[in-house]
Formats: sequence, structure tokens, C-alpha cells
Amino acid sequence: MTDTTVADLWHQHRKRVLDVSYRMLGTLTDAEDALQETFARLTRSDVDAIDDVEGWLVTVAGRVCLDMLRAGATRRRYLGPWLPEPLIDQYASAPDPADRVTLDDTVRIALLAVLHTLSPAERVAFVLHDVFGLTFEAIGEIVGRSPAATRKLASRARTAIRDDPEPRFDVTTAQARSVAERFAAACAGGDIADLAAVLAPDVVGEFDSGGRVAGAPHDARVGAELVSIVLAGSLFGAGADFRVAGVNGRPGVVVSLRGRVMAVIDLETDGHRVLAIRAIGNPEKLARLNRG
Repeated sequence: MTDTTVADLWHQHRKRVLDVSYRMLGTLTDAEDALQETFARLTRSDVDAIDDVEGWLVTVAGRVCLDMLRAGATRRRYLGPWLPEPLIDQYASAPDPADRVTLDDTVRIALLAVLHTLSPAERVAFVLHDVFGLTFEAIGEIVGRSPAATRKLASRARTAIRDDPEPRFDVTTAQARSVAERFAAACAGGDIADLAAVLAPDVVGEFDSGGRVAGAPHDARVGAELVSIVLAGSLFGAGADFRVAGVNGRPGVVVSLRGRVMAVIDLETDGHRVLAIRAIGNPEKLARLNRG
């Protein structure tokens, strides 16, 4: 197999591997590392003997991601809520569509956050089976379990997702954008009462700072008044710009100060008010948006 042919396979299949890896790992940096390692293993293999190259790559990506998830589980505890690295429509850092993660319901911030709470094997089983359609037999070889045990892993993952307390509403993009625009305007206006009026009474607010933003809360805040006060203390009065943008495929808000992204806010809404706010301010997760 020539280098040219391997390069062709890279162009044909790298997007699929990136899609798999981001959903399992939750950050583009880690997903790109997994992508590189997966294709490095391809170059060391007898490609001519592989009947289904894409299936082989997805399987290998599953193994690579599983190793990375297990290694991550042994690291120090993450300080505060963990949220994935956001994908922002208006800040696309990959000009080639093949280098962009596919935006659909399986990259919702809330879903990826729940997946992060699962064991590595549960996460791999759910993503590879429920999202990408691999058989339990194939996934079992990756996680080192029997097909029956692997089926139970995916089932436990589905239960965790189904039992997540966040309600889901059938909201159109136009409705969600309208709420996001009202939220952004209230933040830009700097009026706590206006902001509270956009929020549901029992709104939940989370801020992922990774312990790197001074004064950031390390646990969830509940209630329109409390969430408004926290947002005001964090965002008001600094001359920040609040821009509505696509956040992981649905309307959210990007907060910038002097051209630098300071936070990305995912909004869960019922089409009228904000039910949940997930703000990502960890500088490591915003670094890609601030390049150049």
C-alpha cells in the first residue's frame, strides 16, 4: 500500500474518525490526538488485508479513545462542573469541512456532559452502538467484554441519559434563537431584572472554569435570582460583547472582551425562557477560538 493511498484514506475517512472521537472524548484537542493515533496505526497495518477500512478505523478509534478515557480517569479530579469543548459555528477553525465535527443532537452540551459521568466502557459502548451502529460483538472486542455484557454497558448509559433531570422540549431553531437573543440583550444591557425575566424560576446554571477563572462557582446554581446575580458578577460591567452563535448545533451565546472569547454559553430552553445555562470559560477549552 503506497503512501499516496494512505493519504487518500485519510481524506476519505478522517471526518468519521473525528466524529467518533469527539463524542467520546469531549474535546477537539483530544479528538484530534485520537485521530492521529488511529491513522498512525493504519500506516503500521497491512491495509490491503482490511476489507472495510472505515469500519476498521472506527473500531481502532474506539480502542484509542477507551485508552485515553481510562488514562483520564486516573488523573486529578476536575475542579467544578465538566463541560465539553464547544463547537462554535461562527468561529470555525477548520476551513475544510472534512475537519469539522458533524453537528447533530448527539453533540449537545448536556448529552456530552452526562456521557462524561459514565465509565469509559459505558461511554464507548453507547457511542459506538447507539450513535455509530457497531454491533455489540465488535464493541465487546474493544472493551474486553462479552456481547451480553457490552449490551448491558450501553443499556446503563441509556438509563443515565434518560434519567438525567433536564427536561427536553420540542423547540424550533427560530424559537431557541429568539430566546438566545433576549438572553444576550439582557446580559449586554446589564440589568439583573431584565436577565431574570428571561430565565425560568428554577433555572440551573453551571460554569466550567476548570478552576482557572477567579471567583467562578464550583457547583451548580439554581433559581432565576441567584443565577442572575452570578452572571451579573461574572459578565456585567466589563464592556463585554454578547453574540448569538451556534453552540454545538443550536443557538447559544459567545461572550467576548476586546476581541477575545471569554465564555461560551449553551442555553436549554422551552422556546420561551431559559431552563439551563452551561457556560464554558476554561481557557484551555476556548484556546482554539482565540487563535490568531
